[in-house]
Amino acid sequence: MGADLTHFSLEATRPSAAEIAAVAAILPRGTPVYFSAVPTVTPEELVSAAATLRKAGLEPVVHIAARRIHVAADLKDLLARLHAEADVRRLLVIGGDVDATGPFPDALSVILKGGLRDAGIEEIGIGGYPEGHARIPADRLEAALDQKIAAARAAGLRVHIVSQFSFSPEAVVSWLKRLRACGIAVPVKVGMAGPTSFTALMRYAKRCGVNASLRGLTSGLGGSLLGNVGPDAIVSALAEASGIGDASPHYFSFGGLLQTARYACDAAAGRLPAARAMAQPKSA
Repeated sequence: MGADLTHFSLEATRPSAAEIAAVAAILPRGTPVYFSAVPTVTPEELVSAAATLRKAGLEPVVHIAARRIHVAADLKDLLARLHAEADVRRLLVIGGDVDATGPFPDALSVILKGGLRDAGIEEIGIGGYPEGHARIPADRLEAALDQKIAAARAAGLRVHIVSQFSFSPEAVVSWLKRLRACGIAVPVKVGMAGPTSFTALMRYAKRCGVNASLRGLTSGLGGSLLGNVGPDAIVSALAEASGIGDASPHYFSFGGLLQTARYACDAAAGRLPAARAMAQPKSA
């Protein structure tokens, strides 16, 4: 059984109230929208965006970057405000690609010591890396997943994996199958870049440390390099793959939140070329 294209999520950076209202008009009610905690975003912005998403009928999921928390009390205060003002119940807990200077050296320490359940959090996402991580060996990545899943469950939290985006359908499917073979059965939200320009994708790939070659970009994405390109090939591969367990798309909105939302809805409804082709009966 392949991925469920209808239970997708989106990721946004500093969405405006107008953008949130526009996507809420087309997205299924309760669609998870992850709010990236880029270094320049203030707690006030996080709380305000989460509250706006909640009021619009969407599910706010706030990023918590462990190594960007300088004082434990700051995390406690932020979680209290997110719960009180936006009824936030889900977080994405990541390490954050900066040197550790505060009380939480990694995502695991936030899960263990951050008091998430007491703050009203019911579910957390943790990071996954289909193409590996530039600073963390593969064996440590796998061990860390096991540790974080066990810690979350011990704390009474549901847990899922959110992967870094990739441009290679083969790498994504192989990674999912390795997870399942290792006994990791939690849901996986598969990161993929929503439709945007080829030059923008190259810029984001470099910034996010995705080891994708130009060949991988051109072969793994649908559309023309002269216009916007989208993750048609990955969507198709996920829907057709077997042995990948509970998996669904997680769209990074590099080309704009509204455009990404439209793409996600089209993919879910089988309106993309790749999705329509999958819907056709296969000859014997």
